Amino acid sequence: MAMNCFASARESGKYKRALPPAHFSLKIESFEVLSKLDKYDSGVFKAGGHEWRLSLYPKGNKDDNGSGYISLYLSIEDRVNKMVYVNYKLFVHDKLRKEYLTIQDADEAISCFHGSKTQYGFPRFLSLKEFKKRSNGYLHENSCTFGAEVFVIEPDKVKEESFTLIRYPQQNTFTLTIENWSTLGTDPRFIEFDCEKRKWKLLVYPKGNEAGNGKSLAVYLEVQRLTEKMQVYADFNLRVLDQLKGKHKEEQFEGWLSASHPQVGKANFMPLKDLEKSKKRFVQNDTLVVEVQIRIVSGLGIAPSKPGPRVAPSKPGLGIAPLKPGLGIVPSKPGPRVAPSKPGPGVVPSQL
Repeated sequence: MAMNCFASARESGKYKRALPPAHFSLKIESFEVLSKLDKYDSGVFKAGGHEWRLSLYPKGNKDDNGSGYISLYLSIEDRVNKMVYVNYKLFVHDKLRKEYLTIQDADEAISCFHGSKTQYGFPRFLSLKEFKKRSNGYLHENSCTFGAEVFVIEPDKVKEESFTLIRYPQQNTFTLTIENWSTLGTDPRFIEFDCEKRKWKLLVYPKGNEAGNGKSLAVYLEVQRLTEKMQVYADFNLRVLDQLKGKHKEEQFEGWLSASHPQVGKANFMPLKDLEKSKKRFVQNDTLVVEVQIRIVSGLGIAPSKPGPRVAPSKPGLGIAPLKPGLGIVPSKPGPRVAPSKPGPGVVPSQL
């Protein structure tokens, strides 16, 4: 599956949500102290089988047209010898409303990380004016929180289910011969057979069932051994053979069969009085012959396929290596957690 790599800046999409970022949270206790740096690199965190870090420009990345803004980027840290396709989101916490401003590429565009392009992000992540405005809740008592979610798409690991129709299978006609017709009771007669790797049953009620009980011959095709959510499509003919003139009583059926509705057919397929009137044609030597001809049937279809997108889940609870003395990273348990503040200014990034 061909996928494009985008190296240039793109439009971003923004929305708010209550759920915190799934993979990494960078908690800053004193933005005033941090803003004395041109750039702050977080410690390494793991997501989707790769190592990453956030790069924060508290005064904006001037080299990327980010003056007057906070610039925030995601960088891949492990050495990669192939394209790494990523859908990522970056966050800033609104502490007043207890929700997160979520920023991602517009239309959820895919970013392609590789040896010569190891960083993507937003030079104009959030204007400093909006960030510092107290009513927005991003900077609260000089503290703030940023975050990241990283979903890696692995085209070579996708599995595909194909819905295919098999027309006129190589063996598609199956016959049920019912002997001693004149002495039969009400018990059904059937034949089981295999067709396209499924088990089937041709089922006949000699004296009818349901609305046609005692009045009509009932004939059904039934699929066997389906699990609860499996469905099978079938297009087929049911026929009672005219053993003299070949003018068979025949009807075509089609439909979806499932574990809860495994049969397709007809309760009043042929009136018993018609059988009596034409007994010499349909009943020969006290024998009735019923057939099913399967015209079309859906195939079995889950198998490895050509490459396509797949989102690889990240593993929770992977630790984060310390970065700088005094500006450390505290590993945490999986799930949202707010790290306790230490006396004095500092930066406490933690993994969720």
